[in-house]
Amino acid sequence: MKITKRLLFLDDIRYPIEAYQYTKQEIFLRKDWNIVRNYDQFISRILEKGLPEMISFDHDLADEHYWEPGSQEFVEKTGYDCAKWLVEYCMDNDASLPKFYCHSMNPVGKANIESLLKNFKKL
Repeated sequence: MKITKRLLFLDDIRYPIEAYQYTKQEIFLRKDWNIVRNYDQFISRILEKGLPEMISFDHDLADEHYWEPGSQEFVEKTGYDCAKWLVEYCMDNDASLPKFYCHSMNPVGKANIESLLKNFKKL
């Protein structure tokens, strides 16, 4: 399984330097981040370029990602959906999970992503 030395930043609006401002994590000062803005870009990037060295997740990828009025479906997929896809991808390809960080400002979404990925890493 090909692993690139690049970093993948999943966020619909922010840039890595902005995440540094509130996380104070120096990794966000690096210049080799590849930015993806949504679920489809996230999947495409990994399928085309392989697993990155590290992924930083945002949870809320669009203002309207919650419930569509009159429906029981999400309009937009979240960072949690990306994390679930990543786990499936790693299992299907017998690949190790890349390093990860969750820079999301949504505390519940952040906890869900971290819990999913940490539990998978334990396997």
